[in-house]
Amino acid sequence: MDLPNLIVLFARVVDAGSFSAASRELGQSPSAVSKQIASLEDRVGVRLLARSKHGVTLTDDGRAFYEHCAEIRDSIAMAEEMVLSFGDHPKGLLRVAATVAFGKAQVLPVLPSFMAEHPDVRVAVEFTDRRLDFSQDRIDIAIQFTEQIEDQSLVARKIAHNRRVICAAPGYLDREGVPRVPGDLRRHNCLQLSSVSRFNDWGLHELETGGLRLRGTFEANSADALYHATLAGLGVARLSTYLVVEDLREGRLIRLLPDYEDNGSDIYAVYSARRNLPPKTRVFIDHLVAGFSPVAPWEREGSPGLSRAV
Repeated sequence: MDLPNLIVLFARVVDAGSFSAASRELGQSPSAVSKQIASLEDRVGVRLLARSKHGVTLTDDGRAFYEHCAEIRDSIAMAEEMVLSFGDHPKGLLRVAATVAFGKAQVLPVLPSFMAEHPDVRVAVEFTDRRLDFSQDRIDIAIQFTEQIEDQSLVARKIAHNRRVICAAPGYLDREGVPRVPGDLRRHNCLQLSSVSRFNDWGLHELETGGLRLRGTFEANSADALYHATLAGLGVARLSTYLVVEDLREGRLIRLLPDYEDNGSDIYAVYSARRNLPPKTRVFIDHLVAGFSPVAPWEREGSPGLSRAV
């Protein structure tokens, strides 16, 4: 195998974490992959990987070498994507990132119709609430909320308005009582999101000091986890209507303080600024906008549940 292919193979092994995982992705045997990496090590004259029964780890030399190999791999991938983007026919691999909660609840349901319309597009999704870096992460498009967008060099196209409401499970309210005014939340367990600090400002500006300091004994790095914790009766949470509309309608959750609704967030399709946006990315954004705008489906169908409060 020539050096460029060995470099790409090495980067893929590191990304996969083991020879066996990389071999499954490449359709080769683990021994064949291992031999090729050994050949690369002989060629460069240093040991790049430390092998163990748990997988592979980079040596110091391997770590420095990998940084350059990853750049080469990404450059080759970009060149391939550029060629695939020639013309108007959407095709190739589309890499999509979304928050765990929105990805599971809303992105997955729209994929069947999108992929039926565009059979030559392959979709790889990553559901994560971590901070994304378009310069490092291999992402074509991310679906993010207003609070998450920090890089002003990115293009953000609004796909839906996001409303958040305060709610709790009936069992929790039976134990702890129902907050009637924002100040009552001081004595309640207010569930917090650890990954996006701005999320924890619930916008309850009742006090001249600028708002309420909400406290709680539970936090999570995902709105999806907060949602399930609320259903389990752990406390009071501020959650997006796309998550809770059915639970409010069915009585699994009760809306609280309906006069204090958060309308300060929207949902965007975010992508790197490019002169020629690949057709696969463009048609996916259009598909999202058509499905979620001008009024999101959970808002159209969920108004009875959203009006329920105690």
